Amino acid sequence: METQSSDVRTRGREAVVAGVRGLAVAVVGLAGSVILFVLTVVSIALVPLGIGIVTAPWALTGVRAFANARRIVAAEWCQVRIPAAYRPIPEHANPWTRCFRMLGDPATWRDLGWLLVDMTAGFATALLSAALLFYPAEGFALALGLWRVFTDGTGRVGWWYGFVPVSGQGSALLAGALAAVLLVAAYYLSPPLLRLHFQLTRSVLASGQGELAERVRVLTETRRDAVDTSAAELRRIERDLHDGAQARLVAMGMDLGTIEALVEKDPAKAKELLAQARQSSADALTELRDLVRGIHPPVLAERGLGDAVRALALRLPLAAEVDVDLDGRADAPVESAAYFAVSEALTNAVKHSGADRVWVDLHHTDGMLRIAVTDNGKGGARIGAGSGLAGVERRLGTFDGVLAVSSPAGGPTMVTMEIPCVLS
Repeated sequence: METQSSDVRTRGREAVVAGVRGLAVAVVGLAGSVILFVLTVVSIALVPLGIGIVTAPWALTGVRAFANARRIVAAEWCQVRIPAAYRPIPEHANPWTRCFRMLGDPATWRDLGWLLVDMTAGFATALLSAALLFYPAEGFALALGLWRVFTDGTGRVGWWYGFVPVSGQGSALLAGALAAVLLVAAYYLSPPLLRLHFQLTRSVLASGQGELAERVRVLTETRRDAVDTSAAELRRIERDLHDGAQARLVAMGMDLGTIEALVEKDPAKAKELLAQARQSSADALTELRDLVRGIHPPVLAERGLGDAVRALALRLPLAAEVDVDLDGRADAPVESAAYFAVSEALTNAVKHSGADRVWVDLHHTDGMLRIAVTDNGKGGARIGAGSGLAGVERRLGTFDGVLAVSSPAGGPTMVTMEIPCVLS
């Protein structure tokens, strides 16, 4: 019962939020689309006169900024991603080049077509999601007696609410019933209508070539990041071997040479050096094991991601809870990337958050490996240059994975990772 009540409240909040957002999109979209469309068309018409060569790029830049703002809103509000595929323009291009480069870009004309759609069908879909939520207020007001303001008491129709002519208490109650129906419709339809608005936007702004270009760009970046990461990892392994195990093995070889020279002359000193050599060999073996664990932990290869993360949590200096719901194993590269991503998130929690407790959740649903690392620390974590989380984001990007961080001041911090994969 409590779960159902919670679901109703959650869905109700979603309907209210969708209605408010729909109203904002409708008002801002209509005003912006009309103004930008008129300015752009006038500027393009003035190109033959030379004036438009200067004004058209400014107008088209405004259109692109407006379209990109809608792309951001679509992704944040309804998870509708609309790739932008504008042709590059030289940074210091002269007005002539800039104008005709922009006019020759197919994305420019898609933007102009979208402005027309946004001020018509787009406006209607966004406004409808808001009208279903707010229009019932008038019907309820009429049912409560507001109808008397619009009639003269002779029974003549004084007001229409939808298709209901309000002229007395009976028809006012009918208006209230219609308002209740519309409110129920808003409960179910406002979020889908807002999403429909953004899907309509995507159908006009996006193109198959644009999505392909965006995909190529992402693959190029992730390949470059993968190559850079691999090179950095190789340099780290080489440095650790040179400065650690190799140095200890060289020192141990020198000690054995000295022992060989002293074994007859000074047995006590030889025995002391022999103990030192044995300790050096133990230290070198420990460093080699740590190095191997840093490349690919044996427990990850033998037991899988779930047990590897549990083993990682056991070594933490703070309380940790690990919840694993995996009915199989992902490919080894995916498991490795996920393991080191969790390791980095836990390391950040230990070093920087000031937390005394951390929770790790791993599960696989709908072809997606989802990992959440949450701590009760002070918050303030960010993805940025020089941050370990930036490296995690690059590592996950190699597998089309994504990283999101929620870390308000005062905490808690939640690092969420998603990697598309299948389990065997």
